[in-house]
Amino acid sequence: MFAVIKTGGKQYRVAADDLLKVEKLPGETGDMVEFGEVMMVGIDSDTTIGAPFVDGALVTAEVVTQGRTRKIIAFKKRRRQNSRRTIGHRQHLTTIRIAEILTGGAKPKKAVAKKAPASAEKAKAAPAATKAKAAPKSEIIDDIKLIGGVGPALEKKLNGAGITSLKELSKLSAKKLAELDEELKLGGRTEREEWVEQAKELLAGKPPRAKSDQKAAAAKK
Repeated sequence: MFAVIKTGGKQYRVAADDLLKVEKLPGETGDMVEFGEVMMVGIDSDTTIGAPFVDGALVTAEVVTQGRTRKIIAFKKRRRQNSRRTIGHRQHLTTIRIAEILTGGAKPKKAVAKKAPASAEKAKAAPAATKAKAAPKSEIIDDIKLIGGVGPALEKKLNGAGITSLKELSKLSAKKLAELDEELKLGGRTEREEWVEQAKELLAGKPPRAKSDQKAAAAKK
């Protein structure tokens, strides 16, 4: 008994126990695969031709190995253009052994093992992910540019005045903060925008203040 199957855009004439290489199929060694696109089935001179496929016909096969062909080198040169291009390609192939050729809707002796859908695997992993998210390790970034309105230029001025971190800024007294404001000619920004309070909040792990929060704090002043 033989059959003509279609896979990977090609047609193959197969019989039981035939070993052939086809375009890559999903699966590991020992897995069973099915070919439902059977174009012809025949026993000696009795042949059934599909239109385009034979109803109720099925071919099963076992995956033997997953591999690749030898490398094919494609070389292209453009004359007098100083242009050369070399491309290598190795086609992925699956070696299979034909197990059964079935007709009339018959079921195979060894069915294809169905893998759990990705959604189910994600659902199993969800509890562990939830636990991991429940207790995140907060990493405090001591970057003075997290203060609202402090950019690279102002950071450089602050560094010149001896303030290089949020920790140092958070420890400034009202008097020292006023002296810093006057030295850098900030026009009262340090107090108005609550730089010391912002530094303490950032060191406590709170997110940087939004512009609306900064404006509200300035309005109170």
